[in-house]
Amino acid sequence: MFRMLTALALRRPVMVIVFWVAVVAVGFGVGGGVFMKLTAQVATVPGSETERALKLRDEAAGPQPAQLTVVATGGVDLTAALADVQGFDGVSQVGAPLPATDGQATLLQVTVKDAVVAQKVADRLRSADVTVTGGMLTDAEFGGQAQSDVQRAELYTMPVVLVLLVVVFGGLLAGAMPLLVALAGIGGTFGLLYALSFGTDISVYAIQVATMLSVGLAVDYGLLLISRFRTERANTGDVKEALAAAVDKAGRTIAVTGLTVAASLLGLAVFPDAFLRSMGLAGTGVVLVNMVAVLTLLPAVLALVGRRVKPAKPRAGDGVFGRIAVAVQRRPLLTTVVTAAGLLALAVPALDMRLGNSDARALPASTQTRQQHDQLAAHFPELVGPGDIVAVVRASATDPSTLQFAERVRAVPGVTKVEVEPLSATVALVRAAPAHRPETPEGRATVNAVRDVPAPFEVLVTGAAAQLVDYRGMLADYGPIAALVVVAATIALLAAFTRSVLLPVKAVVTSVLSIGAALGVVTLVFQERGDLGMIDLTVPVLVAAIAFGLSVDYEVFLLARIREHRLTGADSRRSVAVGLQETGRIVTSAALLLVVVFAGFLVGGFAPIREIGLGLVVAIVLDATVVRMLLVPATMTLLGKAAWWPGRVPPAVTAVQEDVRTPAAAATR
Repeated sequence: MFRMLTALALRRPVMVIVFWVAVVAVGFGVGGGVFMKLTAQVATVPGSETERALKLRDEAAGPQPAQLTVVATGGVDLTAALADVQGFDGVSQVGAPLPATDGQATLLQVTVKDAVVAQKVADRLRSADVTVTGGMLTDAEFGGQAQSDVQRAELYTMPVVLVLLVVVFGGLLAGAMPLLVALAGIGGTFGLLYALSFGTDISVYAIQVATMLSVGLAVDYGLLLISRFRTERANTGDVKEALAAAVDKAGRTIAVTGLTVAASLLGLAVFPDAFLRSMGLAGTGVVLVNMVAVLTLLPAVLALVGRRVKPAKPRAGDGVFGRIAVAVQRRPLLTTVVTAAGLLALAVPALDMRLGNSDARALPASTQTRQQHDQLAAHFPELVGPGDIVAVVRASATDPSTLQFAERVRAVPGVTKVEVEPLSATVALVRAAPAHRPETPEGRATVNAVRDVPAPFEVLVTGAAAQLVDYRGMLADYGPIAALVVVAATIALLAAFTRSVLLPVKAVVTSVLSIGAALGVVTLVFQERGDLGMIDLTVPVLVAAIAFGLSVDYEVFLLARIREHRLTGADSRRSVAVGLQETGRIVTSAALLLVVVFAGFLVGGFAPIREIGLGLVVAIVLDATVVRMLLVPATMTLLGKAAWWPGRVPPAVTAVQEDVRTPAAAATR
């Protein structure tokens, strides 16, 4: 099918370009409607006990007004501002000011009807130099910070990427082509997400990640095809002949790579959480659209302007990547043991990774939520701590059974205080203050112990700690299924591509090693040496899915060239050395561009975005250097002919069995 599409692009390039222009126009036009249907919810588990408890609470109490928390420090006079707020429509109550014991701050609460009123109240009170947070204001600040961080990353990295594209692709024209593919990928993905939004929630973060991923993949696939085209141009003066040869040799690799990366991201769609599911759908969509665009749009453009793309310059003598391969092949066992041990050592901290929901400490100091958290910690320390464990009970607050249940909860280890709050004649809340933070083992144990307290009525437990327990349980339940889907699809696709059983398994193992090392570094930086003492619970899954896909991406690039030389009769050692030499610059350049793209995440102020950025940067760097240059050639040298079992390859031809110390010579013959 892909050859047919590419052949059409070569015969009717203008028609193909017009088609993609229409796709982009519809994607950004009609598909732009997806922005009106996005959700900022993160870490929710439909049908969980937490969600059922919230539903019962809302059914009993009706729509709850929002509570805004106001903190004034430094003797700020709020008299005029509070008088104005009390007169706003939608403000039902302004609480009495509560002075801090140190006399340096005042706290009060304002009850409002909806988000519009909340923002109006916040604007007025903040003009009096106080902090205002709570409810939808806090949610908006978390979501807005994540989006602004990704947008800032794009702003900072795109100029660098543009310069690198020109350098790597050897000219302005060739460097601009991947951006055309990226634009097509983004437009097509918007259209797909808009269609999917009618059947499932789409996270606001999925749009940003899809945009960044589209640029990265367009560069990856575009670099592979254009590099092959420039090489073929050096062998023939006919552009269409060179293009047909380039697509024939690189197109299959791009197709297998795209399908494999799509499979790794589609594994996220297994999770019931809308955040992870939409990330998987968005990622899968952008991969497939970029893959088709590279195999159709890019050949069509090259068919028209390919004469202006410079042929590759012949390279004489040894290349640095070939020399590295030869050096590794002299000590393959030692290289394998040392590199694997190094990656495992980096992964060790991940074994103690503590997953938690990001709180105000994950935001930069410039945000209202973070400022107020710091003010409360300084002046009202008793209010800064683990959120309550809330048991929603189907009984009245005055029922003796409810009071007995509350006494049993009070006796649970880790519970410091219990309060009973009426909601309706038949539903009450039993609030338990925990002694430990929810991300700690003790905090989770307290939640489970409260859930195990016997009661003669229905009890549903919610709260931040309970939500975390439910989410971790969801990851534990669906994580193995997602991993099985990804691994099975990857092995099947790579087995079909290489005609080998061992090579796909080796690819999965080496990818897991680099991902584990990356997560170990993230744990060390943000948990062990950071202020939070935990990792956002969505980070490991996202980093693993994206990094696994990109790792296999580079693996396919390398295996395609190795297999190509193996099929021409070169022996196993020489095929590996020449293959690494021929793909070394491609993989390194693609990795460098992706590192720049994801390094932009590190300049953000929101901790989860920085965690994702660091994880992907480390994974890509390790995979493009340690894994691809050392571990892969070492393991393939150890496997020898067995690496290609049970597929049949021609026996090594004497004429091709040159000295393995000069792999670059064969690459440029």
